[in-house]
Amino acid sequence: MSGSGAAGREGAGRGGAGREGAADRREELEERLRPDSTVLLTVECQEGVVGELSALPELAAVARRSGALANVARLVDAAHGAGVQVVHAVAERRPDGRGSSGNARLFRAAARLPVQQHSGSTAVRVAAPIQVADEDLVVRRLHGLSPLAGTDVDALLRNLGCRTLVVTGVSANVAVPNAVFDAVNLGYTVVVPRDAIAGVPADYTPAMIRNTLALVATLATTDDLLAAWKAPRRSSAREG
Repeated sequence: MSGSGAAGREGAGRGGAGREGAADRREELEERLRPDSTVLLTVECQEGVVGELSALPELAAVARRSGALANVARLVDAAHGAGVQVVHAVAERRPDGRGSSGNARLFRAAARLPVQQHSGSTAVRVAAPIQVADEDLVVRRLHGLSPLAGTDVDALLRNLGCRTLVVTGVSANVAVPNAVFDAVNLGYTVVVPRDAIAGVPADYTPAMIRNTLALVATLATTDDLLAAWKAPRRSSAREG
């Protein structure tokens, strides 16, 4: 009996330590996601990629069926409410193709698709159900694979006082990991809500998150971020 009692107390202690550890992790995430130093980035969440008339219907279907696109919309809404800056990264090309990349099979295949991401077209509008607010920034690129490399995004983030970049959107195959790696290389802390990104095939995304993004980014869920942005700020108490 005494042995079982000791085991019970030990188990309770471990449970308490686990709860304390979870609380510490929540507090750490909340601090990392401070609205005044966090930017939410949506990657290629545009009509011609994840919309009803997507050039990539398989990717669009996965983004919607998995709930990733809906979660991006939830995060954008929460960011607006919490005062977190939102940046939408859109990939497009001129109808004449000037300035666009052609040095990879992906680019050449995209140029032959029936739906083109032409500047000014419906295809390059941010897709429903994501709501774009007046204070959001929309950054468009004509070349490359990354929302950061060779674009205005890094300069904008620095001017905004960004320290933590939340990366969402598509695809987990190319643009999302590019964004994460570039942001880490530029010195930002990156948070990836794992249920707000999508790629093809569907089972590739969790494997890529587990084996690649987990090495360089803080992983969370959409609900984790929503809770952090609703949590009372603790900074004033610490500073006082």
